[in-house]
Amino acid sequence: MNNEATPIRDVVMIGAGPAALTAAIYTTREEIDTVLYEKGVIGGLAATTDWVDNYPGYAEGLPGMKLASELQQQAERFGAEIDFGEVQNIAKAADGTINLTIDGSDVRAKSVLIATGSDYKKLGVPGEKEFYSRGVHYCATCDGAFYNGKRLAVVGGGNSGVQEALFLTRFATHIDLIVRSDLRASEVLLRKLEEAGDKITVHTQVTTDEVTSEADKVTGVRITSRETGESRNIEADGVFVFIGLLPNTGFLQNSDIEQDESGLIVANSDMQTSMPGVFVAGDVRSGATMQIASAVGDGATAALKIREYLEAQE
Repeated sequence: MNNEATPIRDVVMIGAGPAALTAAIYTTREEIDTVLYEKGVIGGLAATTDWVDNYPGYAEGLPGMKLASELQQQAERFGAEIDFGEVQNIAKAADGTINLTIDGSDVRAKSVLIATGSDYKKLGVPGEKEFYSRGVHYCATCDGAFYNGKRLAVVGGGNSGVQEALFLTRFATHIDLIVRSDLRASEVLLRKLEEAGDKITVHTQVTTDEVTSEADKVTGVRITSRETGESRNIEADGVFVFIGLLPNTGFLQNSDIEQDESGLIVANSDMQTSMPGVFVAGDVRSGATMQIASAVGDGATAALKIREYLEAQE
């Protein structure tokens, strides 16, 4: 890297979900030069959530896309720069700055905020990868409308699985909800599931073994009872998977930033990681509660600590 030729940004934020957008609101209001790099959707997983009902200040709830859009507009109003790009590497330079490689280009920063969030866990079964985005999906809000008048299978028995299955009843004629163990959703969602009646059939204590297909089209899923060992096919035109999240920390595999056994980033109460000048916020932080409201709180705290860090470097 040619350090002399590469300009130094005050803070580079990796990710543009609620945590990073909140932090950017704070830093840019303090006239701290701020750029965010996002490799996917601005707003992160919040933007792909159909309805957010537990974010403070919205008595009736609001669409996740609307919340993400308002956070983006607010950050940009104060001067935040948002760009698309994927970080491949992050390292501390001898002069104390932080070097990043983003889409093959060199970027330098006085400080960094990692707010990359999480991505959807995959089933890892035959047919899943082959039919990704053309029969197998992980975002009901994004892809549900493609299945108007169709039959669907939803895999997952937690809050996300049940909530997204309920959302998909807007389009599908019938939904088979496939649950590896027992339903683990909240009482509110379980009541709504009961109210859905025979539009959703719940299958518990079953494994999903394969996404089946014929003539290059998804035809359903093959499941096996964990109690009897009996296998059978469930017909479906599409399969939606909601079985949990994995932290987006693959780009840190060659870095000195400490992670826990799950791949989440370890930080102190100031959101400071093991690499000086590098902070973390949101779902990718070890100990995070995986809620939008707490991610926003993380972002605010990180921004204030980043300001203190930058002031101490002057």
